Amino acid sequence: MEILSLLAGGVLTALEPLNLMLIIAGVSVGLFIGAMPGLGSVNGVAILLPITFLVPPGSAIIFLAAIYYGAMYGGAISSVTLGIPGASTAVATTFDGRPLALQGRASLALVTAALASFVGGSVANILFTLFAPVLATLALSFGPPEIFALMLLAFATFVGLGGDDIPKTVFSICLGLVLASVGFDTISGEPRLVLFDIPGFLRGIGFIVLAIGVYGIGEMLWTIEQTRGEVTTTNPRMTARGMMNDTREAVQRGWKGTTIGSFLGFFVGILPAAGATPGSLMSYGVAKMVSRRPELFGRGNPDGVAAPEAANNSASTGAMLPMLTLGIPGSPTTAILLGGMVIWGLVPGPRLFVDQPDFVWGLIGSFYISNFAAVLINLAFIPLFVWMLRMPFTILAPMIFVLSIVGGYAASRSIHDLWLIVIFGISAFFLRKFDYPLAPAVLAIVLGPIAEPTLRQSLLLSSGDPSIFFTRPISAPIMVFAIVLILLPAVKLFRRRKTETAAAE
Repeated sequence: MEILSLLAGGVLTALEPLNLMLIIAGVSVGLFIGAMPGLGSVNGVAILLPITFLVPPGSAIIFLAAIYYGAMYGGAISSVTLGIPGASTAVATTFDGRPLALQGRASLALVTAALASFVGGSVANILFTLFAPVLATLALSFGPPEIFALMLLAFATFVGLGGDDIPKTVFSICLGLVLASVGFDTISGEPRLVLFDIPGFLRGIGFIVLAIGVYGIGEMLWTIEQTRGEVTTTNPRMTARGMMNDTREAVQRGWKGTTIGSFLGFFVGILPAAGATPGSLMSYGVAKMVSRRPELFGRGNPDGVAAPEAANNSASTGAMLPMLTLGIPGSPTTAILLGGMVIWGLVPGPRLFVDQPDFVWGLIGSFYISNFAAVLINLAFIPLFVWMLRMPFTILAPMIFVLSIVGGYAASRSIHDLWLIVIFGISAFFLRKFDYPLAPAVLAIVLGPIAEPTLRQSLLLSSGDPSIFFTRPISAPIMVFAIVLILLPAVKLFRRRKTETAAAE
């Protein structure tokens, strides 16, 4: 009961006129930031951090947290309407959101994304409120072996799904891992794979550069080649009845992905340095793995939209947990929030809940209000987002190209990255022509920088003995499950050939 009374006080604090105004403004700005390719919550929070010194510290972090929430919602907008991920957290949304838009079901994709985001945020808020100290302790028990095991499981969800061309999937993952290793070695500090000694490669290859190139330029070239520019969507108009039908269908067809994303995303979000992007990609893979019809994923399945959208919102709240309770940022955005808290004179850690209860519970209360405000604002603007699809593709294609270039430049302000976007776009086009899956490469470049150092740190801890992954109580079952998923396609292939041989005899 004490938690409920503290939460009620926090919600009342969040509903104070100044805080409520900042929540609405933050969610609206975040929605726009999330929808703009190349910006994302990290850049949005960093850019707007100086503005917060005009208001009290509690109101300031409520405003920044609202931007974070809005950006998680907004990333789905450009993923669905343009096929360009608004942020790295929304890449997996593109896999099924864009096909739905091309089928004239953009409203279904956007409604599914909004509702899944709301549920994911709500589940995460409840878990955060009830189990913050316990979950913070659990997160601390995840050392390098446990985190590597989790990353291997994420790769396994893409390799072991069945029904896909496994050699091409493995090739795609390896390609992504190679791209992820470009730049300075995180442990030795030595430069690696610096092509032709070009200085730009020393910074590595940014994930958003790959995502915009593959899903912006590459998708545009693929669409032009397949349709010769004659792209039409089936009746993208919005009506009140149509939106109600979309809501009903979103609930019926997206509940499983929403459930998976809500819990898995929160769990991944609380792990230090993981964040919402791995959570959304893993949730998509798990949702496809447990689906009765995995072949529908990538062709416009609402479950494929619901899983990553629920996960990225759930993970964004989960990433706040280690920041507040331990002083350890759970994502790049929370690292900026942590810096802001230090500037404001607030010391994150276990004592924060004791020394600053009004601040902590006011922030937690704002999570609930921000989540509610975000879903209302998002749903209200869906007709406008769908209206964009009524533009002829001859106008839309140049717009996609310009947004891709501007978004790529805004992310790093580097001409080198603009060339990489174009190269990745052309390469992605040819990979699609030869039926190579792109999602595993995207997954690899996200998880590679997390998996490689944790693998090497684990082996350093064990003096090179790989049994460390199988002797620790948390990493062992995760590793076993991941290996089973990796071997599953081989078992299925063996059984299929055995059946075919028996039938032939």
